[in-house]
Amino acid sequence: MKLISVNNKNAINFASDIIIHGGIIVYPTDTLYGFGVDARNSSAIKKLNEIKKRKTPISVIAWSIDIVRSWSDVKYTDFEKAKKVLLESNTIIIPIKNNNIVDDSVLAKDSSLGVRIPHHNYPINLCKNLNFPITTTSVNRTGENSLNDPQLIRDKFGNEIDLIIDAGKMPHSKGSSVYKLVNSKLKLIR
Repeated sequence: MKLISVNNKNAINFASDIIIHGGIIVYPTDTLYGFGVDARNSSAIKKLNEIKKRKTPISVIAWSIDIVRSWSDVKYTDFEKAKKVLLESNTIIIPIKNNNIVDDSVLAKDSSLGVRIPHHNYPINLCKNLNFPITTTSVNRTGENSLNDPQLIRDKFGNEIDLIIDAGKMPHSKGSSVYKLVNSKLKLIR
């Protein structure tokens, strides 16, 4: 397991290589550190779920509103409502056009997908570089508090992950709010 600074000029390329080869990284967002894997890779997602000790849908990082629009299967007026939520760095669960965007295991039973555009350059630039979504889920085991200190993350998960992108200790946060678009209305989930 490696730990490199978010400011390292090779941080994007190094993380991209690990993700492309099915590895697991920890990266900073604007709220928490997140576990990231290729959201299309079923074996990487399975490893991530084993680490988290859960089997639930997983949200993904999108790198622009236009990308989310291209994935979504909602009418224009509904997307405009979702767009406002996304631009406030929240997660929105929306119906998507097809399952080629992500592996089925990250989708909800109704084939909807949780999407987030964080206000942090690192995950945005990483996904732009990869040109596909990565997972975004808090760094913890289900039922435990999220870890926001790279050293504590290394101590707890060091032998289970491949890379930590270190942006320093983050303030404790509950993470992003999660909304679901249901019948043209936004419903607060968390």
